[in-house]
Amino acid sequence: MNSWIRRKRPKFLKRTPLAWHQVTRERTRLLVAIAGIAFADMLIFIQMGFEGALFDAAVQPHRNLQADLVLTNPQMQTLFSVKAFPRARLYQTLAHPQVKSVNGVYIATGQWKNPETKRERAILVWGIDPAEPSFKFPEVTNNQDKIQPLHRVLFDQAGRPEYGFTTTAFEQKGHFAAELNNKLIQVDGVFTNGASFAADGNVIASDSTFLQLFPNRSPEQIEVGLIQLQPGANLAQVKADLEALLPDDVLVGTTEDFAQIERDYWANGTGIGFIFGLGVGVGFIVGIVIVYQILYSDVSEHLPEYATLKAMGYTDNYLLGMLIQEALLLAVLGYLPSVGLALGLYQLAFAATMLPISMTAQRATTVLIMTILMCSMSGAIAMRKLRSADPADIF
Repeated sequence: MNSWIRRKRPKFLKRTPLAWHQVTRERTRLLVAIAGIAFADMLIFIQMGFEGALFDAAVQPHRNLQADLVLTNPQMQTLFSVKAFPRARLYQTLAHPQVKSVNGVYIATGQWKNPETKRERAILVWGIDPAEPSFKFPEVTNNQDKIQPLHRVLFDQAGRPEYGFTTTAFEQKGHFAAELNNKLIQVDGVFTNGASFAADGNVIASDSTFLQLFPNRSPEQIEVGLIQLQPGANLAQVKADLEALLPDDVLVGTTEDFAQIERDYWANGTGIGFIFGLGVGVGFIVGIVIVYQILYSDVSEHLPEYATLKAMGYTDNYLLGMLIQEALLLAVLGYLPSVGLALGLYQLAFAATMLPISMTAQRATTVLIMTILMCSMSGAIAMRKLRSADPADIF
């Protein structure tokens, strides 16, 4: 029976796992290789994590607008310097039978004065109609009635601490007094959005309070028009109809289109995308160099053994396959601890910056593929040394 089992055992189970033995033969070298690959992966994870977090933070308010379609100025690139358009364009959309309701939003950058230090800091101010839904944030929806009186606002509790707002003080008193554009205002509610490229914090006020804070603003000029469609309406068709109906001084899009404009600005209109991409490239190159050094040292030390295998009839392709197997083993062994370390660093970064940084399945898969690729490239490069293993020279 035992002999029958041995005869039926698949061929690959009879093969000696040379790649595994080569990798694990010297534990110190293996640990150094794992640490090096994990370090390279950490560089990649950190660059990708911060890039994703900053972009997600920049477009979070766009994606939380309560609308099926939005109107914006075609010249608008970022909330930091948003462009206005005539409110009349928003009312024109009501001519379409599938448009249910419309709502205008004001956006401007104000100066918030820290109540304790008296230092001013820029903050993004949103002016909305308190009687109409404008944001998907539950805290905003449930507290819009609180901003109906003049000089009452909702404050972004995930903003930078330099604003001087503390949740403890707010909960104790039920309100928080401060100055915005040199006018006394009162925080009667909070919501959670977070800092971004455009601003370190956000304030939501009624449209009446907004015009009080920015007296030079015209009520007939708005930054964003929110359009709600009838239930069952064809979104793509209505969008095309409105584009044909409205003049070229407004742009019709979804909230995701609006968010993509902001993301494209920071990714392509500034050096931020290049900087993060460069960081990922550096991490990738560091990984290639580290794995190459490990594999090159292994080949150099065992050149006679490899020459013996070639003398026995093993081809260069077979030996290349073995090197690639070693590289893949190193890739997996180095990748696993980097994921755990990245998760810990993401938590520290979130606590320190309040940026929405977290591990995603797509990012984890991307880094794994990059790790396998850089290790495979290292194995292919190290193969050049292996090709020089000539049995005639060694023996």
